[in-house]
Amino acid sequence: MTDTLPRLGIRLHGGLSPAECVELASGAEAAGLAAVWFAENPFGRGVLPAASAAAVATRRVRIGIGVFNPFNRHPSLMAMEIGALDELARGRAALGIGSGIADAVERMGFRSDRPLAAVGDAVRIVRAMLAGETVDHKGRGFSLEGARLDYIPPRPGMPILMAARGPQSLALCGRIADGLMISNMCSPAFAADAVRAVGAAARAAGRPPPGEAVQYVPCAVRRDRSEAIREMKRTLGPMVSSFWTLGERLPAARAAMLSGSGLEDGDFAAAISALGRGEDAATVLDNRFVRAFALAGTAEDCLEQAASYGRAGITELALTFIGERPADDIAYLGQAVAATKD
Repeated sequence: MTDTLPRLGIRLHGGLSPAECVELASGAEAAGLAAVWFAENPFGRGVLPAASAAAVATRRVRIGIGVFNPFNRHPSLMAMEIGALDELARGRAALGIGSGIADAVERMGFRSDRPLAAVGDAVRIVRAMLAGETVDHKGRGFSLEGARLDYIPPRPGMPILMAARGPQSLALCGRIADGLMISNMCSPAFAADAVRAVGAAARAAGRPPPGEAVQYVPCAVRRDRSEAIREMKRTLGPMVSSFWTLGERLPAARAAMLSGSGLEDGDFAAAISALGRGEDAATVLDNRFVRAFALAGTAEDCLEQAASYGRAGITELALTFIGERPADDIAYLGQAVAATKD
């Protein structure tokens, strides 16, 4: 299993205060985990205060931003901010760029009708500015003339990952990005297909395949397996409904949920109908939903499940620890990871 186990990190988000993020980031480092990823979505807390504080409070873990979107944060601003964060983190920062949640972006007053053009321009602009270049770029999403950072970024080769799910975005990721980011609610089988698609696009473009693939996955790790599975089903209930609704607007999102999950349209429709009537997700969702979209069980169970993502080509899992005691759960999983290295 250790040969296929991806690096394990944690995913933090705008539902947590900066102080809570720092506590969990410190706990992840103490537990021997590899990374702390900060997920930013419109109208939640901005991630930079928490990421900056975590960079100061830790010494080893990678500090990842996943993701900035170019609609409400111009690519030149991304470069300004991530370069400064990398200085603070002493070379441990990583940046993910994606098009964001379209309806939320539009509620902020931005048009999101050219997501691939915007993301592609953003990756190219940020990379060039971090390299210390003066950027003259004319794109379909963004254009700059004579743009250059006023300070020397510490790491010109900082990895820039791209969030992708549909065929066109996966192909673009292969052509321009240093790595792939995959969202929640995607199975290991989907991840394997996505990694292959990115690699094929990279080779067709005459470049080596991106060196890493990071995936977000919720995690319920408990010494009581039944408790973990029950709690995970209750967490997945709202996610199933919201991601399926997103799929009504974005076919790629629905296809990603179905691909390799062992579930069909009717399974999702029946589950969403029951959840809408107020039924308990712990009884509505069967174990197929957990196997497809989460890690749940004892620490040893979770490591076995994580290894399936490693076999799919995922190099790092960013885990959202659910429940009331995430710090304890991180420590428990960390002990199991350490035991695999003894």
